[in-house]
Amino acid sequence: MESKSIKISEENYRWLLGLAAEMQKKYGRTVTFDDTLNEVKSIAMRKKKSLVGLAGSWDMSDEEWADIKKGLKKGWKKWKIPSA
Repeated sequence: MESKSIKISEENYRWLLGLAAEMQKKYGRTVTFDDTLNEVKSIAMRKKKSLVGLAGSWDMSDEEWADIKKGLKKGWKKWKIPSA
């Protein structure tokens, strides 16, 4: 495996070290910084793919939201089953 050197702040180093320590406790084995970063990346990718991760990312006006709700109500009325 090829390796690269990077510079990070003391604060980020300590944060990463803390995460590595938590992972070592969880997995019961030695964990490298690379393992730790892979875990962080994996979590970030899962969140990115999650619909919940999109919450709040769509800016719309109150009028736009009202139009969407009106359209949904019309659509649902079409599919209502008449009572017998």
